[in-house]
Amino acid sequence: MQGPFDAILFDLLTGLLDSWSLWNRVAGDTESGHRWRLRYLKICYGAGEYRSWKSLVEKSATEVGLPESKATELFAAWHQLEPWPEVLDVLPKLGVRKLGVVTNCSDPLAHQAARRVGVPLSVMVSAERAGAYKPHPKPYRLALSELDVQPQRVLFVAGSPSDIQGASEVGMPVYWHNRLGLPGGSSKLPEGESVDLRSLRDWVRSR
Repeated sequence: MQGPFDAILFDLLTGLLDSWSLWNRVAGDTESGHRWRLRYLKICYGAGEYRSWKSLVEKSATEVGLPESKATELFAAWHQLEPWPEVLDVLPKLGVRKLGVVTNCSDPLAHQAARRVGVPLSVMVSAERAGAYKPHPKPYRLALSELDVQPQRVLFVAGSPSDIQGASEVGMPVYWHNRLGLPGGSSKLPEGESVDLRSLRDWVRSR
């Protein structure tokens, strides 16, 4: 029996990868890393049209009292990104033809991060290639175009409340992988939410 989805798109840096731990290591401690990352998310999701991703990461660092050079350190350590522990087990069992990612970062770092997932991806859209940062519709629409699947047949797995809003507005149903227990804030509600991807697998199977 055909399921409700032909493809699933993921936020990359929180939806599939534990980038938060890397931010924490570079910042020097968990508290500083979380403050930096949360400030970065606010700046990045409010940026609109694409401009240097490095400048956004630098700006967020200095605004929480960290040196601007922490951005360079972060990018140098990018190869240390790791998927969440269940990713390799869960993704091949989601029962869809195509998997992809839509991420707010530069194109070279997006490709490097996508390779860390460890699972073949049909589509990889960066903010740089789309010309805008999520939740602007451009990145989501580019991914849908490259999947060649109707929005209602593509599940978007969000990593933040802003992704819920952005993906919903282009017609995709949304599931929130809220790994960090972040507060809501989107005017749109996800169709499902959990702190791990095993729960996503079970939710997809139940549709």
